[in-house]
Amino acid sequence: MLSYKYYDTPDGQDVYKKTFVLSKYAALSGTAVGTMDILLFSHPKGLFNTAHRFMWYVGPLVGMATAFTLTSSAAQNFRGKDDKLNYFLGGVASGTVFGAWARSPVVAVPMCLVLGAVAVVKKTAVEEGWVMFPKFEMMKETIQSVRNDWTLVKDIDELKTWTKGN
Repeated sequence: MLSYKYYDTPDGQDVYKKTFVLSKYAALSGTAVGTMDILLFSHPKGLFNTAHRFMWYVGPLVGMATAFTLTSSAAQNFRGKDDKLNYFLGGVASGTVFGAWARSPVVAVPMCLVLGAVAVVKKTAVEEGWVMFPKFEMMKETIQSVRNDWTLVKDIDELKTWTKGN
């Protein structure tokens, strides 16, 4: 289960595994954001207040990931179609969780639309094989490498008029 990826199985299948995978990434993101908030802004006093501040970020993000997975899978199974509308509905469900977190319907409606649009773009990227984040490779040669010729102009052998030993 730890090596499972979200797109290992078709949409609508292995809902629990997919929920776990997205919740894992949401919890890691929430932990990172919560750590930044605790260290840089809120500075809570005591263990309870620190844990509360972490959960302020982790809980809604995990809820948004769970809402997306369950809604998109339920729409897939209910409609019997694997299309972008399922992902849009999942994004809308995530937006409603975000709006509840913000305690504002004025925030919820635009977030529903934005997260739905982002989900449609992600579904399109998966279907068409787009690479959202290209794989980063380390450089094999550096500026300190002796194999590189860093001169601006290469030497032309015909213009060399000197000889060795003179």
